[in-house]
Amino acid sequence: MPPTERRLEKFRRVLASRQPSLTVVMENIHDPHNVSAVFRSCDAVGVMRMELLYTVERFPRIGKKSSSSANKWIERRSHRTVDECFSTLRSEGFRICATCLGAHSVSLYDLDLTQQVALVFGNEHRGVSEEAAAAADVKFQIPMAGMIQSLNVSVAAAVALYEAMRQRLRAGMYENPSLDEQCLSSLLEAWIGK
Repeated sequence: MPPTERRLEKFRRVLASRQPSLTVVMENIHDPHNVSAVFRSCDAVGVMRMELLYTVERFPRIGKKSSSSANKWIERRSHRTVDECFSTLRSEGFRICATCLGAHSVSLYDLDLTQQVALVFGNEHRGVSEEAAAAADVKFQIPMAGMIQSLNVSVAAAVALYEAMRQRLRAGMYENPSLDEQCLSSLLEAWIGK
């Protein structure tokens, strides 16, 4: 059954606000609920494609219920090594920003997230790998005032993504489509078929 005009209009509106210059790299995140929650946050702020960097863990099976089917609307690209992932992103113009606690990490709120940026989030127990942290363009952390110095990975991703959205809203980046008409038409056609 073809989508209703109301559904088509929602597709058009959502696609017009997609932010191809903002992406997330999930490095070895293994809990399917965390992965699903990151997909939902990505969809909510307009991330178009996510980078799946799985060098140790296996990408988990994601249920429709836990992701609210958000993963259906976001493209994915898989990588087997940090070098492959980061080289690909850099060749496309992305600045790589990895979450990392430490003296050399800047505050999330000091980053310019209106640039072409890839935010890297690591495994629930190990965090971002040493290799990925060393290869990133910048390391950042989310300011915290409590006794615990870490957030759940899906919460950290949501906080960072909503800071990116705040900056991009302020810069007017959601007002005009970032994608050209041909790309928008192609994506609309693909979405109609989902």
